Amino acid sequence: MSKTIAMIPARMGSQRLAKKNLRELQGVPLIVRAIRKCHEAGCFDEIWVNSENAEFGPIAEAENARFHQRPEELGNNNATSEDFVTEFFNVHDCERLVQVHSIAPLLTAAEVRDFVARWQDSTHDVMLSCIEDQIEVAFQGVPVNFTFAEKTNSQDLTPVQRITWSITGWTRETFLAAKAAGQTATYAGSVGYFAVSAISGHVIKTQTDLDVAEALLAAAQG
Repeated sequence: MSKTIAMIPARMGSQRLAKKNLRELQGVPLIVRAIRKCHEAGCFDEIWVNSENAEFGPIAEAENARFHQRPEELGNNNATSEDFVTEFFNVHDCERLVQVHSIAPLLTAAEVRDFVARWQDSTHDVMLSCIEDQIEVAFQGVPVNFTFAEKTNSQDLTPVQRITWSITGWTRETFLAAKAAGQTATYAGSVGYFAVSAISGHVIKTQTDLDVAEALLAAAQG
């Protein structure tokens, strides 16, 4: 089935920012912003909110989206995205699933649309969003994109790709096949990267993150 679904994960519990998905940005809850963004992108056959908490059901319905209530244990702090994506895939038939995070509210509808188009035009099984940082980066003291043997201008460096999870895409067949084989399904098959801006990749996990998003949005609106 050639169907592309948008899935917006919305766990009610949050250790650092209570009821994070219901927090407001310029008076609009983050979960509502995500749903409206998916509608505006105009590239999905279906839009689903995925949560363990039934409170999100009426919100999804009011915004003309569908609601999937996953098992309660898939909403705790130990559950990973791979766990609830697997459960969702096992219930809903589609070719491609695009996870659009409500906690990345500055990602635009245009970027969502471009992400889907780029992925559909590719042969990748997985598409990850990233911020391309063109600066010297080391890992555990070892240079990644530069060398201690010489000083290179930053503009000449190969950018590193910092994964943001603002938006992510998986093909159902490859994902479930990897899961059945006992492999990590999140990165199964061919992996592609879609660059977003540092602003679009800003993810809200704390009150400070929300305050920064509010300031960035206000600045963008002039």
